[in-house]
Amino acid sequence: MNAGSHHSSTESEELLVETTNKPEGENLQKKLLPRHISFMAMGGVIGTGIFKGSAETIALAGPGVVLTYLFGGILLLVVMGAIAELASVYPNRNMKDFVRQAFGPRPAFIVGWLYAFLMLSVCVIEVTAAGSFLQYWMPGVPLWVLSLASAALILGINRMSVETFGETEFWLAGIKIAMIVVFVILGAGLLFGLIPGASGDAPGLTNYTSHGGFLPNGWLSVFSALLVVMFSYGGSELIGLTLTEAKDAEKVMPRVVKSFILRVVLFYTLPILIICGLIPWNQIAGQSSPFVQVLEATGLSGAAHIINFILVTAVLSAANSSIYGATRMLHSMAAAGEAPKALGTTTATGVPVGSLRLCAFVLVIGAVIAFVAGDNLFSILLAVPGFVVLIVWLSICLAQIKLRPHYPKQPTFRIWGYPYITGITALLLAVIAAGFVIDPQNRLSIGVCVGVLILLIVWSVAKFKKTEE
Repeated sequence: MNAGSHHSSTESEELLVETTNKPEGENLQKKLLPRHISFMAMGGVIGTGIFKGSAETIALAGPGVVLTYLFGGILLLVVMGAIAELASVYPNRNMKDFVRQAFGPRPAFIVGWLYAFLMLSVCVIEVTAAGSFLQYWMPGVPLWVLSLASAALILGINRMSVETFGETEFWLAGIKIAMIVVFVILGAGLLFGLIPGASGDAPGLTNYTSHGGFLPNGWLSVFSALLVVMFSYGGSELIGLTLTEAKDAEKVMPRVVKSFILRVVLFYTLPILIICGLIPWNQIAGQSSPFVQVLEATGLSGAAHIINFILVTAVLSAANSSIYGATRMLHSMAAAGEAPKALGTTTATGVPVGSLRLCAFVLVIGAVIAFVAGDNLFSILLAVPGFVVLIVWLSICLAQIKLRPHYPKQPTFRIWGYPYITGITALLLAVIAAGFVIDPQNRLSIGVCVGVLILLIVWSVAKFKKTEE
């Protein structure tokens, strides 16, 4: 029975439906439109990575960091193309199902739980960040209280029907994207003297070549910044989880991917170019946010309030997308018998409420950790998403390479250059992941990731040993 098809009980009473014995997607409702999918994925991508992470990447590579974002965008394009191709061949399946089709249940089990771990860790980061930004207006309120309030808001949005949720995230992400567009237009006006700045003189293109040049720290700095960029782009693969709730996914996905990838690259590269053009790159590191500095250059007295509103919207939108990703992955795993049955319950409107309860529990734990650890929480968690994103992207590329010769039907969308383009992308992702592991600054975060990975491998061996015998 489809959970949304009928229920004769009272309207106020919720209908919970077990999904563990049903095919994936039977209970989830196909109500997401192309614009919902695009903006949800962008909501996951455009968050702390651009508004705060940009300061770190610019400090590493100077103005040349724009090349890093473009290179990361190319890798992202291949991964998204692989998802679109697989979606056109295997409808009503998500990225974990693609891995299962290619390599069997054990790798799919590991990738599924890793992705849920990724989304939950990102959500804890974003919700805690939202609390810290809200303290700008409410300095007397403790961080953990504001973080919990932010978590409650996000959980409430995710509790809505998928259509309402998609519409809410569309507007949340839309506000953030509109602000970036305004920022780029305003910054370009300041850069070329079309808008008078507080300092008087328009810098033009001088900051791109002065202070050590376009690549002040050399070509290698472009690759050192790549680790932060991959964290920033993480969340794009969320499109691979919307497939079971999208109308005509196999037809919609190629179009969504093509438009989405262009927007993501533009929303990162253009603001970075504006920031590096207006402010010498070596004066950005250590400041609160490059966006604040640029808005202050306009002489606007309310610049700090504007950017704070953008930051709050950005992290809440990213947290919203992360909760969506975690709940859909956990629901999918419960449906396949790879997670506890309780995580597979949905409401009459198709909301995976069982998985949402687990997310609520994790967010409460995150607020407690934020209360105890404070700023140390960020240093522990920030590198976790970047590493796990690389593993997930790598698994998607390898699944596409493995499956293409065995497709049961011709895909409506084909990624070009098979198998070389996808293979080179997979190799590059593996090299970046290796660089992540050997970087001494990431020891604690990588230790957490490796610990979780070992635990999942042992769990998968024990779980699937019986079925193999």
